[in-house]
Amino acid sequence: MTEHPQSPVGRAADIVPDSEHRGLIARLPQFPRDLAQLARFDRPIGWWLLFWPCAWGVWLAGQGVQWQLVLWFLLGSIAMRGAGCVYNDIVDADLDRQVARTAARPVASGRVSRKIAWIWLLVLCSVGLLVLLQLEWTARFVALGSLVLVAAYPFMKRITWWPQAWLGLVFTWGALVGWTHLRSDNLDALAALYLGAALWVIGFDTIYALQDREDDALVGIRSSALRLGKSVKSGVAGFYLGAVALWALAFWLLRDDWVALLTLLPVTAHLLWQVVTLDPDNPANPLERFRANRWAGALMAAACFVVGNAGA
Repeated sequence: MTEHPQSPVGRAADIVPDSEHRGLIARLPQFPRDLAQLARFDRPIGWWLLFWPCAWGVWLAGQGVQWQLVLWFLLGSIAMRGAGCVYNDIVDADLDRQVARTAARPVASGRVSRKIAWIWLLVLCSVGLLVLLQLEWTARFVALGSLVLVAAYPFMKRITWWPQAWLGLVFTWGALVGWTHLRSDNLDALAALYLGAALWVIGFDTIYALQDREDDALVGIRSSALRLGKSVKSGVAGFYLGAVALWALAFWLLRDDWVALLTLLPVTAHLLWQVVTLDPDNPANPLERFRANRWAGALMAAACFVVGNAGA
């Protein structure tokens, strides 16, 4: 049977396997659907993971709920995560064509030209600029400091086995921005929070990279999942343990009260569950455990709010 290219059945082929909103995306006309996929609007887990460190920085700073600021950060996370994905797909188009999970991406498949992709990137960046203008000057400069890291990230998988470490520095930059918008002291606590967040990202992105181990090995893409090999579960456990230890240090430096450390128990239990139930050989399991980190981020955000605002 010949499928009409615009029918729901025919269009399903260009919807990537890890889309969280396949039905909604399939109903869109081809061009807006391609733009939505290019910015990963169909996979909100990415902007949740980018947003949570922003909220950690805001709430641990101890200036109350700050809902308006938090919502600006949420908008910025959606836009800049989308912009980062567009840039990544432009740079990685040739590699993406060789990996089964990414071959259907709009630029790699040729459905969206590089010119259109660059225009879409600028549109998303303009939203990010709007968010930037809501920040204090110090926080603006801190935010702009991430651009070099962001620009270099797509090339890391070509030169190091640990592109996840670079992503950890990039994806958690919002913690620095959120904090410096509200205060400029206790930078030791902020540093511990940021470095712990970076280890958290290395852990969950190693889990994510398990999906592509075979294809990555064939085309020469490097990742922590390949580097760790059979020790991937213990490696992820080590990164998560380091993250929790650094978060505990951040809380202690801010408020030297052992009771404050109890707020980390829920997120610690959640991360432990991820490690214990991780099955690297089950194709669906790593994606589920990766996505579960939206809840890890929420639990850590609650801990930051309690510790930062206790007694305020």
